[in-house]
Amino acid sequence: MRASRLLSIMILLQLRGRVAAETLAAEFEVSVRTIYRDIDELSAAGIPVQSDRGPHGGFQLMAGYRSQFTGLENDEAEALFMIGLPGPAIALGLGNAATRASRKLMASLPPSLREGSRRIADCFHLDTNDWYRNEPSTIELPRIARAVLAQQKLKTSYESWSGLRQWQMEPLGLVLKAGAWYLVANSQSRASSSKKLRIFKVVHINDMQVLEEHFDRPDDFDLPDFWNEATARFEKELRSNTAHLRVSTTGLDRISKLGAFAAQAVEAQRDAKTTAQDSVWQTITLPIETIEHAAQMLLGIGPELEVLAPPALRQRLRELAWQCYQLQEQTGAQD
Repeated sequence: MRASRLLSIMILLQLRGRVAAETLAAEFEVSVRTIYRDIDELSAAGIPVQSDRGPHGGFQLMAGYRSQFTGLENDEAEALFMIGLPGPAIALGLGNAATRASRKLMASLPPSLREGSRRIADCFHLDTNDWYRNEPSTIELPRIARAVLAQQKLKTSYESWSGLRQWQMEPLGLVLKAGAWYLVANSQSRASSSKKLRIFKVVHINDMQVLEEHFDRPDDFDLPDFWNEATARFEKELRSNTAHLRVSTTGLDRISKLGAFAAQAVEAQRDAKTTAQDSVWQTITLPIETIEHAAQMLLGIGPELEVLAPPALRQRLRELAWQCYQLQEQTGAQD
């Protein structure tokens, strides 16, 4: 632990120039006295650390000195792809390793390139969580990540819409999608003897055991390709039905905010219309899941749309609107 801290102090001095003892103490969560002892140990090892006393003092490396000890440790190399994603890196248990790897990479750059890299990091930030949503608790995520890297099998319980089931998994990869983590795994349940590639939402995995048994990763498996094909197929199958609507201009704007699928339908209609149609109601074909889901979704559009087809959706929307009206009347009468 101390050897790692000494190396990190040396790299920070190389990156930042003069650094105060209090700053280093806060960085590594140790006392100022410990930092002074660390600096003495670095000096004894032949690292030319200069010390300046006073309110603007601190420690710095002798001008022109560059460390050759910037090689990456195993966990730092594994964390390289998470540099710039502090939240996901911490969730995977790679936060400290990603920070150390980033510092080492910065220290290896010449000063001219280092300044440009700092400017990029200062100007751009990636937030993977959706609006008004906190990232769900994924306490098993670091253990799952280690199992993916070590190619160790998992035994878990998984809570899906169909109930709780027991699974044995060969974890092949993790995907962060819209603030949620998903595990792609070759898996089989107790009721089945065959394995199949499936996607599991990490937050629903519980009672997990990391087994000693290892597995061979398929040579032809490509995580991005599998994920893109699976999500495209899911989205197509999810909204296999369509609704034909007559919508006002205001209604089109409201529908476009229901999701990417709705925005694409609105954009396709706008591309097809002529300028003369701008001020009139227009027809649109909207992909939908079920009648119930579509009715609840379209109820919020209000009087800015008319359902042309299917008749079942038109009827269900009418029923929901009538129920809302009756509830408001009853509430008003009680007041």
